[in-house]
Amino acid sequence: MDRKKKTTLLILGLLFLFNLIAWGIIYEINQPKSLEVVFFDVGQGKSALIKSPEGHYILIDGGPDVGILEKLSQEIPFWQREIDLVILTHPHADHLNGLLDVLTHYDVQNVLWTGVKAEGASFSQWEKVILNSEVRIAQAGQRIKGRTFYLDILYPFSSLEDKVVEELNTTSIVSRLNSADGSFLFVGDAYISNEKKLIQMTESCLDKDERYLAICRVMNLEADVLKVGHHGSRTSTSEEFLKKVAPSIAIISAGRDNRYDHPHPEVLAILEEHAIRILRTDIEGDIKIKK
Repeated sequence: MDRKKKTTLLILGLLFLFNLIAWGIIYEINQPKSLEVVFFDVGQGKSALIKSPEGHYILIDGGPDVGILEKLSQEIPFWQREIDLVILTHPHADHLNGLLDVLTHYDVQNVLWTGVKAEGASFSQWEKVILNSEVRIAQAGQRIKGRTFYLDILYPFSSLEDKVVEELNTTSIVSRLNSADGSFLFVGDAYISNEKKLIQMTESCLDKDERYLAICRVMNLEADVLKVGHHGSRTSTSEEFLKKVAPSIAIISAGRDNRYDHPHPEVLAILEEHAIRILRTDIEGDIKIKK
């Protein structure tokens, strides 16, 4: 091999090495140094991304449409095509539809949902696309663990797999994210009736009711950040529930000038009465909280 070819190969080799080093630096820069939760502005819908310091990505709901892909592209490096876990709180379109695109464009390792039955083309597609992932049915007592965090499932109390339920909001998965630096409570679109059941369960756990040992292992409603139920509708967020959760921040996901008039003035008033800081996606846009 002549000197010119050797020189060319050496230069190409060095460029390749520098390229690897550069991508390594960029990867380190993009890794969060603490737990981050991003509450996306997806219009009249819900979607939140959990990013752990060890590089885990957990997506809770996907909003109403393909717009979630652009949101994710701003938070997940373009070379990272894997999402560790997708959680569908309940199969209403404003939570479900965006996940269809996520499952198509990302390698989703695990899917957690209730298995409850619903109608419509989107739901039929959902049942098909999740077959490419490891599917788990949510039930209170489950704990998803990382090195620096854990995510506990608080509701539903029993399996809803293949059940037909008239009001899907009442089937919403309730989960609590905890790390050494803070905690988050996600309630989907759960109603006040669900909140009462959660409160009753915490009281049963205090009484050491042996029927609920698995659930009581994870049952804790206290959280620094509350993802307000049902977009701030007055069907959720009772004063009794707020006292149990005792959050310092409340996140409300709602679309600008939505036709449901979410969030409701009564909910805003009760949050203000308890001196809880209110952050709204219809006003702030995407909301990122680091813990």
